[in-house]
Amino acid sequence: MKRLIYLAIVVAMLGMLAISCTPDATVGAITPPYIDTGVDPDSWAVVPAGEFPYGQHDHMTMIDYDYEIMVTDVTNAQYAAFLNEALAAGEIGMGEVVVEDGESVTTIEGVYGYHPGDPFDNYDHEYEIKAEDKLYIPLDEEGLRLTFDGQTFAAIPEYANHPATMVTWFGANAYAEFYGWRITSDMEWEKAARGTEFVDGYGLPFPWGTEIHGSNANSYSSFDLYEKIFGKLGSTTPVGFYNGNTYDGYETRDSPSPYGLYDMAGNVWQWVGDDYPKEHYRYMRGGSYYTYEVDLRVWKRNSAGPEYYSPAVGFRCARDM
Repeated sequence: MKRLIYLAIVVAMLGMLAISCTPDATVGAITPPYIDTGVDPDSWAVVPAGEFPYGQHDHMTMIDYDYEIMVTDVTNAQYAAFLNEALAAGEIGMGEVVVEDGESVTTIEGVYGYHPGDPFDNYDHEYEIKAEDKLYIPLDEEGLRLTFDGQTFAAIPEYANHPATMVTWFGANAYAEFYGWRITSDMEWEKAARGTEFVDGYGLPFPWGTEIHGSNANSYSSFDLYEKIFGKLGSTTPVGFYNGNTYDGYETRDSPSPYGLYDMAGNVWQWVGDDYPKEHYRYMRGGSYYTYEVDLRVWKRNSAGPEYYSPAVGFRCARDM
């Protein structure tokens, strides 16, 4: 009997792990209300040159230049505008595109564009990122918050100020390069998320301080307004949602990073731009609404191949001053 109870507990725990990492099947089936957070997604913040505590063990690391970074993730409205401009400029195509993931090859209907390829070191388990057209976003898959009427892309109005998701690393990189910017590097992202402050001898584990509460960020079981709509797995929240405002009875804590950036923990994982030697993967930072609070700590990483896309992955950009 004890063994059966133990097995039942294990099965239940595995089930919880599975649903915490799996996109909600109803993510595109429910339309929430539009919420204006008052945070401008077109705004940028300055991160000055200097040392900061990097990684879980607070290794002091120098970034010797000033840079600017987006205050929020790129939104669906912003990504739709990019697609329209890039389509008019002849820099993207639409239709079937071959997607390679190691030995797996599939064909997906989507938006694509040319990528010049990555350095290839021929290490074990590394596959080559070739110079060819790459998928930016799929067009016919659950979770996309963009529409296309045959001529123009648009954000679904209620999701216009939510993070742009279902975007591959190639699609994020193309957006940044189109405007002369870049996806944030791994170090740029972490410095912008945690700043330079030490508390009791340690760098900040969260953008806003040393503790986390459900009302700080959009994570699994944060009980935010969108969990009331979508269920326990929740959904994305508008960029800048956790700014101290109250929405339909849900009171948020103002939770920017030391440089005034919102959603540097939770909501969606954020692609970072580095090409890592010996690997074909790209890191993602910040956690998402699918992840537990422990994964929202500023040094935590996730990773995937650059062809990956998800309702829980977005990005933001940096630029030189």
